Amino acid sequence: MEDGLVREILKDARERMDKAVEVLRDDLASIRSGRASPALVEKLPVDYYGTSTPLMQLASITAPEPRMLLIRPFDPSSMSMIERAIMMSDLGVNPSNDGQVIRIVLPPLTEERRRELVRVVHKRVEEARVAVRNVRRDAIADLRDLEREKMISEDEYHRLVDKVDEMTKEHIEKINDLGERKEKEILEV
Repeated sequence: MEDGLVREILKDARERMDKAVEVLRDDLASIRSGRASPALVEKLPVDYYGTSTPLMQLASITAPEPRMLLIRPFDPSSMSMIERAIMMSDLGVNPSNDGQVIRIVLPPLTEERRRELVRVVHKRVEEARVAVRNVRRDAIADLRDLEREKMISEDEYHRLVDKVDEMTKEHIEKINDLGERKEKEILEV
């Protein structure tokens, strides 16, 4: 019933929607909540000898305590570069190092900072929803073209649009769920 072209359109739409959800998941992981998490800093770009390198490629990152991160550089000479990157980030923390490891103690979040972070979460969630809706629009436009070229019937077109709508709804629900969980995590004192 569905030819290869239709299957390809649906497969591409699903992959792009999955990607939007995945990007949001990574994005939200880097937003600070009350707890320390290596995800806060692992993608932090470090100017490593003139090359922007994610911190996770330069050091092991652990959270030995709920509000502390421990960063152990693989190359001790990169210590000052990593420290500089942390200070210049928007984390608002001061790293301290003892020559072996860098410690980051995360101060408790103020109520105002929590509200600010929730706003950031809402913005990222909305961007992800828009991305999914754009994929939906593209897929439906592709299906409309197939119908115009008489490659699929009008009934088939409507059936496939329903399928794309269902896929969209499923992904929007995942996005909303991720956003709600992150918001709860931030507001948890």
